Amino acid sequence: MRVRFAPSPTGHLHVGNARTALFNWLLAHGKDGTFILRIEDTDAERSTRESEAGILEDLRWLGLEWDEGPDVGGLHGPYRQSERLHLYASYANELMAAGHAYHCFCSATRLEADRQAMLASGRPPRYAGTCRALTRDESRARIEAGERPVVRFKVPENVEVSFRDLVRGEVTFNTEVIGDPVLVRSDGRPAYNFAVVIDDALMEVTHVIRGEDHISNTPRQVLLYQALGFAPPEFAHLSLVMGPDHTPLSKRHGATSVAEFRERGYLPEALVNYLALIGWSPGGDEELLPVDELARRFALEDVGHSAGVFDIEKLAWMNRHYMKEAAPARLAAEAARFFSARGFVRRRTDAAMEYLATLLPMAVGSVDRIEEIPDRVRFLFEFDPAASTQRGDVIEVLHAPGAREVIAALAEDLESAGRLDREAFRAAAGRVRQKTGQKGRMLFHPIRVALTGEAGGPELDLAVPAIDRGADLAASAGVAQIRGCRERAHAFAETIAKL
Repeated sequence: MRVRFAPSPTGHLHVGNARTALFNWLLAHGKDGTFILRIEDTDAERSTRESEAGILEDLRWLGLEWDEGPDVGGLHGPYRQSERLHLYASYANELMAAGHAYHCFCSATRLEADRQAMLASGRPPRYAGTCRALTRDESRARIEAGERPVVRFKVPENVEVSFRDLVRGEVTFNTEVIGDPVLVRSDGRPAYNFAVVIDDALMEVTHVIRGEDHISNTPRQVLLYQALGFAPPEFAHLSLVMGPDHTPLSKRHGATSVAEFRERGYLPEALVNYLALIGWSPGGDEELLPVDELARRFALEDVGHSAGVFDIEKLAWMNRHYMKEAAPARLAAEAARFFSARGFVRRRTDAAMEYLATLLPMAVGSVDRIEEIPDRVRFLFEFDPAASTQRGDVIEVLHAPGAREVIAALAEDLESAGRLDREAFRAAAGRVRQKTGQKGRMLFHPIRVALTGEAGGPELDLAVPAIDRGADLAASAGVAQIRGCRERAHAFAETIAKL
């Protein structure tokens, strides 16, 4: 089995195309097949090497490594269409010599006039066949006179073209609605339907898995396979990925490219797991599955016909799961850029990364994306008692009976205390309870606002030790300065004393 993913390097990798790549990869890896990456870059005006590099980077980030491709080579290269132009020219000449293709000199104005006339008469627009009857001598004379024709494929008239779609079953078109497609443009570049047939045939692709928007291209390609003497591959056309409003997923729905999801702090295993479930079910009740297990279970026959809706909430749920499963050091490395953007980490030293790793248990259970982790622990780096006491939720805590007494007692107790770990904090809280008689919420809510400046947040058993670990970091660690619990309690008590 040989499958391929063939993106055009004209922009970012859309998640719909990433799902197509994933389905190809899953099929190949589940059946001990070959996954080919081919770059369709014959659109010289829009294709860029920067886009190609971005697509390759996104695929590798997703873990979808390829067995053959432009950067790894293989026995069926080159793997960029721009490096295969001689092959397309050779097969175009072969089709011309066999009478399956002809030169067409129709201008864009003429083609548009014919199109409008067909629409006006209620017929589907297709090439009118104006140049079909030109003899080779006539064509040669016009070319020698300076005209630059395209090459068109001569589609057989009134013939049924059928193919078996592995997702949709038997599909049939009549050639009366197809028309004669362009194979080679006037500048010598191949058209999509021609190049893809040559490439898939010469690369010995056995299964073509692509979006349903290519169904209408398939009969033209089947006819080209037959005219060239190639056996067509098996076809499988996937439903489109839709937004919540059941229109094709686009920018108006939010992030749509792999790069955007990566930038926002989704883990690749979460995005891969989620994309695999759009339009396909692995069977059973399990949804959280590693990619190797997804490949083991994947079968095209189980892919559904209906369009899949991209559910950002389900992706967030999966991302939360995989963040909890990720090694702290890895997650810290992923989160570092977001801490740096907020100014919380100024240099990525070993000490800084070790400190970030210790903060993750406070955050990963309550955020959807790595991007949100710095905001969850911002109380460590941004402590301003004056600003806190202006917030409604903090004011509500301060107005509770006994709250000010708890804060005063905490500040007094910590004056002679060292840095707090979990046990030392619990002991301090116990002493404040004994001194004030407060317990439960009436004890811990005032302590929270005094030490974090916030009325809610992570468990104090985690937050308090993190504050004092940060306060003990040397300036050379590259972490923004963090005020310790002793200093915070004192500053907060002084602030509310002035209110």
